[in-house]
Amino acid sequence: MMDSTTHKVYHEHDFDSRQYLEHYFSDKPDMVFGDDILKFPIENLRQLFAVGHIKGDNLIDLSLGSFVHHLYSASEFFENIIVLKINNRCIMELKRWVDERTGAFYWGHTSTLHQETEENSDQLGDSEGKVRSAIQHVVKCDLEKENVTEPLVLPPADCIISDCLLDVISKDQDDYIRYLRKFSKLLKPGGHLLLFGALDTTYFIVGKDKFHVFTYDENFARKALVGEGFIIDDCKVQERTVVSDLIDYKGVIFIAAHKEK
Repeated sequence: MMDSTTHKVYHEHDFDSRQYLEHYFSDKPDMVFGDDILKFPIENLRQLFAVGHIKGDNLIDLSLGSFVHHLYSASEFFENIIVLKINNRCIMELKRWVDERTGAFYWGHTSTLHQETEENSDQLGDSEGKVRSAIQHVVKCDLEKENVTEPLVLPPADCIISDCLLDVISKDQDDYIRYLRKFSKLLKPGGHLLLFGALDTTYFIVGKDKFHVFTYDENFARKALVGEGFIIDDCKVQERTVVSDLIDYKGVIFIAAHKEK
C-alpha cells in the first residue's frame, strides 16, 4: 500500500466522481456499504427532521462527491436547497441527475430505502423528484476564499448538511477547524449544522487512486464544534459493519448542532 505522502487530496487532484459513486453507493451486489453509507444518514436525518424543529427557507449542502440520498428528508422541510461543490466533475455528475439526462447515476434503491424508513411511506410520493425540485442551484465553491461562492453572495442558511467533506479536505486539526469556521459563516445565528463523518480513517480508494482522509475521533469532532460556537443537540456513532479494503474507517458519526445566537 502507498504511504500517506503519496495519497491524493480530494480538492487538489483529479477526482472521478462517477467511479466514487459506483464503489460506495450503487445497487450492485458487491457494494457492501449499504448500512454505513446509505442507511445511516437516511435514518438519522429522517428521525431528526421528523421532530419538526429544523426547517426554513434555505438549506446548503456541502458534501463529498455528488450523492443525493442524504437530501431526501431535507427536501420535505426546505423548499430551496443550494448545493456547493469544489470539483467540476462532481457538479457535472450531479447536474446530469438533476436534469434527468441519459447516463445519470441510478438512485432508485436509496429512494426505496428512504421510503422504507418512513412510517407513512405511502404518503411520500417521489422522493427523488422532491430533491430535484428543491435543488435551486449547484454552485462551484472555493473554501480558500473569504466569500466561498464569489462572485455569488448567498443568503445566510437556516441549515447546512455536510457529509464527509471536512474529512477529505482537512490535512490536520487546524484545517478542520478553519473549514468548520467557513461553514459557520454560511449559517444564520441559531442555524443548524448536520455533520456526517468517518472516524479514524486514513484513506479511501477511487479507481486506482488513493485519497487522503484526516484522522480524528468523536471527542475531537465534539470539541471542534463547541470551540466554534455550536451547541451539540445530538450525536450518533455506529461502528463499522463493512469488510472492504476501499476505505479503512472504524465507524461513522452523525452530529446535529446549532449555532449560538
